[in-house]
Amino acid sequence: MEQPHRRQPLAGIKVIDLTRVLSGPFCTALLSDLGAEIIKVEPPSGDEYRYVGPFAQGESALFTLMNRNKKGIVADLKNPDHLARLLELVREADVLVENFKPGVAERLGVGFSAIKAINPDIIYASISGFGQQGELSGLPAYDLVVQGMSGIMSITGEPDGEPTKVGESIADLAAGLYASWAILAALFDRQRSGQGVHLDIAMLDCLFSLMPTPVAQWMFGGEAPGRVGNRHPLSTPFGSFNAVNGRVIIAVLNNRQFAALCTAMGQPELVQDERFGSDEARTRHEPELRDLIETWLSGHKVESAIASLAAAGIPASPVLEMGEVLARAQQGERRLLKTQQHHRLGEVPMMTQPVQASAWATPTPATAPVLGEHNAELFNP
Repeated sequence: MEQPHRRQPLAGIKVIDLTRVLSGPFCTALLSDLGAEIIKVEPPSGDEYRYVGPFAQGESALFTLMNRNKKGIVADLKNPDHLARLLELVREADVLVENFKPGVAERLGVGFSAIKAINPDIIYASISGFGQQGELSGLPAYDLVVQGMSGIMSITGEPDGEPTKVGESIADLAAGLYASWAILAALFDRQRSGQGVHLDIAMLDCLFSLMPTPVAQWMFGGEAPGRVGNRHPLSTPFGSFNAVNGRVIIAVLNNRQFAALCTAMGQPELVQDERFGSDEARTRHEPELRDLIETWLSGHKVESAIASLAAAGIPASPVLEMGEVLARAQQGERRLLKTQQHHRLGEVPMMTQPVQASAWATPTPATAPVLGEHNAELFNP
């Protein structure tokens, strides 16, 4: 139950959600976690994510995760009556979010110009692969396409291996996160200026903005970076190392931490070795330092190595399997997964926004809507 003395920061904000699949639904799910009323508008066939597994009793896990807390209506925007009723909802809305391919919203009668004409204060967020204008704007874009074009695949993977995608749809999620951030900024700006705005969020731009390290490697005349595997391209030792029964993350960022590592390894004299006298020197001699660290780890299990490193004040961790992470997320103190009562499945674990705030209500996620569930309440004449 929501704590009576706590508040929902977006209570009273109404959002028309014309999005589907991942980037847009992730954006509006984050807004819903903060109390915004989200009206998800689907075509008669439904959001494509309803048909992407894994499934339980016909329910998509991905759709359920990304459409929590939302009301759902079905509208055929090519039907003039449906469009007219949707525009009536838009008149009372604060925000509209869409992730059609550029030009489609305009053709359907729900582009920014049409919406602004009936609701001048609207905050209108357009999420696309490559932006609303430009030579790439008309290209279809899924996450993997954007990962390939962003450069992130070229810096991910082993040095002698092929470019590798990030293990999640990071371009979609980055765009959804930036869109929610921009919408919040626009709501604050509207309080002061009294004006709405059209937000143009490109997946490619958002993913590029999450890569300051390769930009830093290039910006002062350096070469464009390549793949370095599981180590940091600029700091050493800062990566994944083999122990007896698994892999250990060791993250050393300065000379003080390196000295502590050398002492923990029983080799304090390494501090005086000119090959390892600075972060830059250690990075140049990364293979030699890796051999020394893994020789030490060859006598340790992951647990004992991490205990020794933690005692020395060195950031370190095991490389956990996803099953262990999920168990911690559900049972740990931070409760990154919360129980939701699903209309068909009973109790299921559910993601929610991760920020903890002293005066905000703790989100208790509600089930994603059945296709057209709220038509009678919100849409039917």
